[in-house]
Amino acid sequence: MDFALSTKAEEYLADLTDFMVSYVYPAEPVYHAWRQAAGHGDHRLPPVVEDLKAEARSRGLWNLFLPSESGMSVLDHASLAEVTGRSPDLASEALNCAAPDTGNMELLHTFGSPEQRARWLTPLLAGGIRSAFAMSEPAVASSDATNLTTSIVRDGDDYVVNGRKWFVSGAADPRCRVVIVLGNTDPEAPAHRRQSTVLVPMDTPGVEVVRHLPVFGYQEQRGYSELVLSDVRVPVANLLGEEGDGLRIARTRLGPGRVHHCMRAIGMAERALELLCARAANRVAFGVTLAQQGVVQQQIAESRLAVDQARLLGLRAAWMIDTVGAKAASAEISAVKAVAPRVACEVIDRAIQVHGALGVSDDVPLASMYVHARAMRILGGPDEVHLRAVARRELKPHLS
Repeated sequence: MDFALSTKAEEYLADLTDFMVSYVYPAEPVYHAWRQAAGHGDHRLPPVVEDLKAEARSRGLWNLFLPSESGMSVLDHASLAEVTGRSPDLASEALNCAAPDTGNMELLHTFGSPEQRARWLTPLLAGGIRSAFAMSEPAVASSDATNLTTSIVRDGDDYVVNGRKWFVSGAADPRCRVVIVLGNTDPEAPAHRRQSTVLVPMDTPGVEVVRHLPVFGYQEQRGYSELVLSDVRVPVANLLGEEGDGLRIARTRLGPGRVHHCMRAIGMAERALELLCARAANRVAFGVTLAQQGVVQQQIAESRLAVDQARLLGLRAAWMIDTVGAKAASAEISAVKAVAPRVACEVIDRAIQVHGALGVSDDVPLASMYVHARAMRILGGPDEVHLRAVARRELKPHLS
């Protein structure tokens, strides 16, 4: 295995690091002050992020997640994703590399027709619109996608979509123009061929945003929403891929995207560890700094070991996607998806503890980072599903 970055990625990494220090970190208090004043139910993008986007684009730090745009591999982008994870609310958005748009753009690039790419992919790559992805449903265990009940029924030259989706990522953003919906087109087909994906413009009659869902009381800017789709009619030309390709398309979307999510979680953990150490070195209790307390030293050491191990898992999964493909690397992807958010939660929690009351306030980013990390243990597949995938691979030679 070779985790060395390409020359181009090294250049991007240096420029991105400078961009983070010079622009992103100073913009964080501005971003949060704007959202606080506007109210967290306001899902507009704070103006400071548009300034960051303009600067990022002028530097060429734009659409780096997509190999055809950036010329980088999945492994190359993994290290950049870690850096953007250090500021989860701002950095990815500033680089036009924020979920769910990254996964949606990858799908349109891979499976979209020329007309679909012209209508949706081009403006997404330009950063002019946003998109959403609708998979999970409130009434079923959506970690098993064969449970999904949303129907997509052919009617002449149209599909008619009916169902209820929730935790639809990105749908709260007023810039969201299209949602990719996963649903059943043939209930009688084999389980893995029953479902398809269709592109549904958000202004289509019958699309109702029921509510925007908080996560641990936080309303993210891009948001998670509950949608009801009532006799929503879209042209057959809005089918993404072929009928029955829905699960394959969903898995394609969740391959490299999961690795980059995990690397961003590692970036959060790395920043949390830095904050932990800085606090420990400067906070005095019982006559000595916290850094001199053995229990705190152990927490720091355990955090360093865990972050480095998780990073290596992420880089290995990215390297395997590049070398053997996402399907062959599925167990490695599941492994890092189970580990990285859990490590981030543990390290951020230790940092909160060392910060004391300050750690649970909004004066430091730890509370917000913990919300991101804890939600990741469910979003993109819960830990248990990924652990099951790893266990199945381990057991396979013993059960055949």
